[in-house]
Order: sequence, then structure tokens, then C-alpha cells
Amino acid sequence: MNEIAASRTGSGVGANLYRGWFLLLLTLIYASNFVDRIIIAVVGQAMKIDLGLTDLQLGLLGGLAFSLFYAVLGLPIARLADRFNRVTLIAVCVAIWSAMTALCGTAGAYGQLLLYRLGVGIGEGGSLPTAHSLISDQFGPRRRAIAMAIFGLGAPLGVLAGALGGGWMVEHMGWRPVFVVVGLPGLVFGLLAWITLREPKRGAAEDDGELTGAQVPPLRRVVSVLVNSRPFVHMLLGTVIGGFAQFGINMFIPIYLVRVFGMSFAQAGLAFGLVIGIGGILGNLLGGISADLAGATDRRWYAWVPALGTATGFVLIVAAFTMNAWPAAVALLFVATIALSTWTGPTFAIAHSVVEPRMRATASAFVFLLMNLVGQGLGPTAIGFLSDRFAGRLFAQGNYHLMCAAHDTHGAHGAAEILQGSLGAVCRSASAYGVRYAMLAVSLVLAWSAAHYFLASRHMSRNK
Repeated sequence: MNEIAASRTGSGVGANLYRGWFLLLLTLIYASNFVDRIIIAVVGQAMKIDLGLTDLQLGLLGGLAFSLFYAVLGLPIARLADRFNRVTLIAVCVAIWSAMTALCGTAGAYGQLLLYRLGVGIGEGGSLPTAHSLISDQFGPRRRAIAMAIFGLGAPLGVLAGALGGGWMVEHMGWRPVFVVVGLPGLVFGLLAWITLREPKRGAAEDDGELTGAQVPPLRRVVSVLVNSRPFVHMLLGTVIGGFAQFGINMFIPIYLVRVFGMSFAQAGLAFGLVIGIGGILGNLLGGISADLAGATDRRWYAWVPALGTATGFVLIVAAFTMNAWPAAVALLFVATIALSTWTGPTFAIAHSVVEPRMRATASAFVFLLMNLVGQGLGPTAIGFLSDRFAGRLFAQGNYHLMCAAHDTHGAHGAAEILQGSLGAVCRSASAYGVRYAMLAVSLVLAWSAAHYFLASRHMSRNK
């Protein structure tokens, strides 16, 4: 591996091998990042049974508790990444979030879980902007969207691994061991990054080779460049608004499948992994490759690809949550996920084309700051809040949480038999329809997201 690392520049076989390893390892780190991020979705129903949680509390664990420090710390760590060694920063961040994820399995109360999830967010906050900056210094403008899309595969790969493995483990071992197991691989990936990756020269991948200055622009200049670019602003708004719906919906898909269709945790985890994992992989690749290919002749395709994808996904996902049979619902969710995952490569390709090389980590952090506070933070929280409220209104026999939500009334195992007879049926119905209506309500903002991507194209010229 050291031989590969020594050949990290140039265009020979050794350099290409190193670039391949470089992108693969960063993608695996991102996958580890995403496993730790979404594992709450996989174990959420089991945690609710064990700790007597509400949907709002689950939404906070999967959303705001994680994203608060994740989003806020991303910007100052990105400023460090624009100044110092980015490989070392990533290795340190991986170690922090992996350890905190493992500790979640030891939590004895909801408050401890919140604190550990904050710690996961602290560690993960510096990873993505730093990785984006590294990728843009290894891959030139004509290959950048594809490289970003391949890196973006880490998210669906992480979902796939977490959903399949986590669903099986929670079914057979309970939810606590899941956190310990998914936290360990990140430590290995972080060590590999520190040993095998090397810091690339800033701006070395640019076509003209001129943007290689050593000075790091002040934050206000970076923000000024970004907010004064109308295409970027609309791409950002499309991403942030779309993220609100997507993060929220994805977090509750396994819970939805358990409650509405009576799936076991393992079955729901399998369906979730296939939908978000495989669908996300296909969508990321489709978005990056199609944007780079079509954008070579008309740059507006960098906006049109996510615009068409989001608009199509909106229609499909609304249809999915009206289905009363799980095969149709899962099939529609799968195709919708492909369409809704096309934004990653084009969005960050546009963001990095607007700024200089030593602005790129900060530019990515700026996107993630808003996307994760609004999307990751508020999306799951909003669905949890709405689900509790809808279920409470649909339950006409008293206090819903007191009589139903403190006990699990779904699934094929364990506490599923706690509530029997008419009361159990009413509780199950209120809970199932509550989460369904919440998912439908939040999915409506995807139409708003698509509109911003289309507006971005109107401010882009054909060739620039």
C-alpha cells in the first residue's frame, strides 16, 4: 500500500491505483459514518419498546440530537481542513464518532443516549467537508461529479450494511449489541486512512493549475462568494428542503413497515436496506454520471438532473404511502429513492466550481450545516412530532401515550401481545395511521425542493 501511496501524483498505473484506493477508502469511511448515523432507524422500534419512548423522542435521537453538533462543528473543522492536514483530521474524527456509537449500546436511560448521540455528531461533523476537499484535489472538474457521486455511495452502502446486519441483530440479540458492532469498523478505516493516504496538493487537479495559492480566504469571503451565486443558492435550497423530507422519511421507513404492514424487525431492516441502500447506490451513480455526460454540452443539466429526479420522486413517494399492500409500497419507495438520490454529485460539483480550492471544505461544510440542521435535525423530529399528534387525535379512548405508546403494539415478537382485544386494535390503528399521515405530510415539501433545482438552471448559462 505504501507503494501505491508513493505514486499518488501523475497519470501512470500507480497513480490511478492510488486514486482508486483513495476514493474507495473515503467511501468506506462515509459508509461507516452513515451506518452510525442511521442505525437509530433500524433499532428504533426495539428501543421504543425497551425504554418506553415516544415517536418524538425517537425523532430527536435520529435527528436533532445527532445533527446539532454535527452541523455546527462542521464549519469550524472545515476551516481547519482548509489550513491543515486533512487526512489526520479525518482519522481523528472517525475515532471519535466510532467510540461514541459503541457507547450508545451501554446507555441506561434516554438522557445518556442523547449525550452519546451528540458525541457521534461531534465526531462526524468534520468528516464530509474534509473528504470533499480531498476529492476535489484528486479529481479534476470533468470527473468531479462522478467522483462525488461514487463517494456519495457511502450513504446507501452504510444504510444497506446497517439495515441488513442491524435488523438481524436486533431481532436475535436486542438493540444494545448493534451499537457496539457498528461502531468498531470505523476505527479500522480511520487507521487505514492515517497510514495509507497522503495529503494532495491544493488545486493540483484544476485544468489551468492556477488556483493553488497558499492563503486561506476568510470565512466571510467564502460565504459571500457562495450566497452571491444564484445557481448555488437555488441548488442549496433544493438540497436543504429536499433533505428535510428525505432524512425524515428514511428515518421512519423501518418503523412504518413494522407498524403498517406488521413486519418483523429483520424483515423491515431487509426492506429498508434494499430500498435505501440499493436505490441510493443506483440514484447516486445515475445523478453523477448523467450530470457529467449531459453537462459536457449543456451545464444546466447539473441542475436539471436533480430537478427531474426530485419531482419524479415526489410523485412516487406520495403514491407509496397510500398503498395498502407492502410489495407495492416497497417497490414505489425503491424507485422513488433512485430518483431522489440524484442530487449528490451535481450539487457538490456546482458548489466546488463556484469557489477556489482552499474554499472547498468550507463550501461543503456550509451546505452540510444547513442540510443537516434542517434536514437531518428537523426532518425526523417533524415526523416524530406529527406522528404522535396524528395518533393522539385518531385515538378516541383517552390518553394515547399513557394507554398505547408506552407499550409496543406492533411486530411479531416480544411485546406485540401486550395489548389484546379492541383496545389493542385501536392502538395499533392509531399508531399506524399516525406515522402514515406524518410521512405523507412531510413528503409534500419535495415539490418545493424540485422547484428550486429548476430555478437554479435558469441562472446557469449553457457553457459556464
